[in-house]
Amino acid sequence: MKFETSCIHAGQRPCPTTGAVMTPIYQTATYVQDGIGKYRGYEYSRTGNPTRAALEACLAELEGGQFGLAFASGLAATDTVLRLLGPGDHVLTGNDVYGGTFRLFERVLRPYGLDFSYVDTTDLDQVKSGLRSNTRMIWLETPTNPLLNVSDISAIAGITHSHRNSPLLVVDNTFATPYLQRPLGLGADIVVHSTTKYLGGHSDIIGGAIVGRDEALLERLAFLQNAVGAVPGPMDCFLVLRGIKTLPVRMDRHSRNAAAIADFLATHPKVDHVLYPFHPSHPQVDVARRQMRSGGGMVSFILKGGAEEARRVAESTQTFALAESLGGVESLIEIPAAMTHASTANSPLAVDPGLVRLSVGIEHVDDLLADLEGALG
Repeated sequence: MKFETSCIHAGQRPCPTTGAVMTPIYQTATYVQDGIGKYRGYEYSRTGNPTRAALEACLAELEGGQFGLAFASGLAATDTVLRLLGPGDHVLTGNDVYGGTFRLFERVLRPYGLDFSYVDTTDLDQVKSGLRSNTRMIWLETPTNPLLNVSDISAIAGITHSHRNSPLLVVDNTFATPYLQRPLGLGADIVVHSTTKYLGGHSDIIGGAIVGRDEALLERLAFLQNAVGAVPGPMDCFLVLRGIKTLPVRMDRHSRNAAAIADFLATHPKVDHVLYPFHPSHPQVDVARRQMRSGGGMVSFILKGGAEEARRVAESTQTFALAESLGGVESLIEIPAAMTHASTANSPLAVDPGLVRLSVGIEHVDDLLADLEGALG
């Protein structure tokens, strides 16, 4: 099936009992067994649930993977992937990862013996020189949050797979979604999502996902999913499935609106510079155009007036809501240094306090442009 068709049908079949077109919400904790150990596919909903199974199959097909696993949040998915490693193992990651990821790495996992180092993953020489004898994983965000840097997934996959340790290449594909970018097809081993964002698309659930292409990884990750238990409820799974059905049409609108806003901001006298993967001024625009369908719905920009002006603008919009998160149909504005990335303060990953991040929604672009023009003015 074509991608747009898979969004509506992958992993989802009419209910065999009632014929219901939409996947039922199996709101149950346990399942009757025909005898000791003779269950009908499910035994306990932490281990497996039919609604969750439909979502996992859908995610696997959309990303071109062999398996999908759903989690209670994007960070729960991230934490589960890192549990593939052990004390003394090294992870090479980007120097502008999401603040929550940085907090998990440094304040939770480093005390347990994992080692992390941060490089500019858009620079292949830094990636090569950052690898160590104990490197077991490379963790990429592309585009990154909030600087929207773009790393060359296929080139880094080549570096990774030629290294003597063959470390796992993990790509957080939250910003791009499988509609705009499919990292497994570019050589990644694992893809991670916060399904809270574009996959859900309506700012009404918290969720995460892992997709991979190796059966041995499936066995290990599925064990961890069940053993740790950070799984989503069936209602959240249903809502993500509902959101995925409109993913292509939403992403097309997000991208068109964001591109128009990036063009507007790039010429505004109060804006120092704009960050958008498909804008001609972006330093990795060629890589972005090669591995992404379009630039996505996220735009960041730095104001000449610094932190004070950034706060003033963020508190002055009317259509753009001042709120954390991203990827919903509604437009949001935030100051990462003071909000989503506060955990990176006083670290090498600290965000410019004059940077504003926009999650551009699917409203009429004229209303969004007018709102930003008024706030900037």
